[in-house]
Amino acid sequence: MNLAARHPGCWSRRSRRLAMLTFAVIALVAALARLPGWSLADLRAFDYLSTLDAPSPPQDSPIIVAIDEPSLAEINAQWPWPRELHARLIENLRAAGATAIGLDIIFAEPSNPASDAALAKALGPDVVLAGDESMIVTPQADQLLRTTPLPAFTAAGAVTGIASISLGGDGVFRELPRYEDGFAMSLARVAGRKTISPDGKLLQSFGPARSYPTVSYYQALDPDNMLPKDMFKGRVVIVGLSLQNAPVINSGGADAFATSYTVHTGRLVPGAEIQATIFDNLTAGAAIRQAGAPLALGAIALAALLSAVFVRRATRWETAALSLFATLLIGFLSFVLIREANLFVSPVGPTLALLFVAVGQTAFDYAEERRRRREIVRAFSQYLSPALVERLARDPSQLKLGGERRTLSILFCDVRGFTTIAEALKDDPEQLTTLINRLLTPLSDIVLKHGGTIDKYIGDCLMAFWNAPLDDGEHAQHAVAAALDMLEAMTALNAELRAEAVAGGAPYHALRIGIGINTGDCVVGNMGSSQRFDYSVLGDAVNLASRLEGASKAYGVPLLIGERTASLAAPHFAVLELDRITVKGRASAAPVFTAIRSLPEAAKTTHARFIEDKYAGHLTADDPAFETLSQASPTLAPYYETIRAEQFAGGA
Repeated sequence: MNLAARHPGCWSRRSRRLAMLTFAVIALVAALARLPGWSLADLRAFDYLSTLDAPSPPQDSPIIVAIDEPSLAEINAQWPWPRELHARLIENLRAAGATAIGLDIIFAEPSNPASDAALAKALGPDVVLAGDESMIVTPQADQLLRTTPLPAFTAAGAVTGIASISLGGDGVFRELPRYEDGFAMSLARVAGRKTISPDGKLLQSFGPARSYPTVSYYQALDPDNMLPKDMFKGRVVIVGLSLQNAPVINSGGADAFATSYTVHTGRLVPGAEIQATIFDNLTAGAAIRQAGAPLALGAIALAALLSAVFVRRATRWETAALSLFATLLIGFLSFVLIREANLFVSPVGPTLALLFVAVGQTAFDYAEERRRRREIVRAFSQYLSPALVERLARDPSQLKLGGERRTLSILFCDVRGFTTIAEALKDDPEQLTTLINRLLTPLSDIVLKHGGTIDKYIGDCLMAFWNAPLDDGEHAQHAVAAALDMLEAMTALNAELRAEAVAGGAPYHALRIGIGINTGDCVVGNMGSSQRFDYSVLGDAVNLASRLEGASKAYGVPLLIGERTASLAAPHFAVLELDRITVKGRASAAPVFTAIRSLPEAAKTTHARFIEDKYAGHLTADDPAFETLSQASPTLAPYYETIRAEQFAGGA
């Protein structure tokens, strides 16, 4: 619900709290992002986003000459193969037009002298041989060990390229090697390609294993007869292990590693293809920069502020939809930056910041809503029936806590002769209190039963009203119905009191009430001081209702209602005009009415003629209408007797 919209006074408090929450979330997520495990979540997000709609290798990408199962079967020699075989491969590839040849094979140990000599003779500056670099950790010291090809091979002109790669904490290869003499970097230089700096760059994968053009080793030994013409012309060739039965990630394998694409296939990628991928990342500008700390923090802050905008006025079911949409948008924007700007801004931090703010403010609003609900229940349980209080608590939007102008029906109920009763019981205040409570309890229950709001108790007087705080389109009808029920309840209560008095030998104090009801425009709301207030009503209509209650005694009727109330209640009750009076505080005379459950139509007609004669001064003390109407409506007999007495006394 929108608390701020209904209660502008709490907006500033909400605004300040939301600002504090937003900055706290930014600080929290920024701190979490520095934890060691956080980067793994960022990199896992990179895996999915960078391989979503992954690009294909460039047109001039390296060709893989795979040392694979068919080659092992065709050559039918134990691995490692004789080095003169590699010499023959190099010569054939060079003859086929290859511009640079990289052998992802380490020739660090001498073999057969003749084989080594044959390989050395075939080598040249267009060939890159793999080297290796590893860290040997011992209790005494950490030692960096570099393994390079035999000096005879480098002396023949071959270039050394370190083929080592570093895996992330989860065993996935993502970050480009930073070696200046790395295998792919050296191969690019040999091929005459321009390269970018690998520092801080992440690898853009081009697909699963065998995404690069691949031929078997044995085919490359005889390209003229076994491969398409000019397949190697002008191309870079990488020779290395590339088993077709690529090992799965759980089993590991020789010279095969997990890449970002492994999240989709679960299979490792051969080292030769990884070197080809590194080559294209360096030469085709496909490598992806990882956002630095300032940019990452800015993205987190922007997402948190965006979430704050979503929940600035309210949190409701739309908040969840907006949060979901914003989360998808963050992921989409991260993907777009990868594709269009080769920049990776992790969506993890911004997404968490956005959700933390939304969830945090929702929690605050829920707690505030619960507090408001408790306040409403506590405040209105004194005035409304439990069902209405529950309805108001479920939907506080029906309540306007500030003053508002509404059309209400106001009821005043007072005990006749209470001063006499109080004087008689002055020595027994407990009995007097019990008597008042026994009176006001059923009267209050009746008000609540008919949907009324109890305004206050003034000694032995009860004040109530209808059509606030909840709307009641039939407020006048309900007020009159409550009044008639209250009068009937007095009959039952007096019967109880009489029986108790007789049984206890105590004096019987009959209770009689007078009720005034008026309908009109009032101001209703919280009235009082800033520390203590009540939900109450003010206005001229209230004063008239009180005057009507006092005037009812003079007419000998227990219920007197105003003109507007009479008009609204007439379709449901027998409403009878009694007189035109000028009450205290009002300059003009106004008609006053009473209401009973029902009255025959003939009696209603007789009463209407009776009132006309009264106003015209045509009534006489012996007018038969007095007897006829008293018999038709015994409850109004005191009124007719009062009018008869006025006629005998010469009153108006």
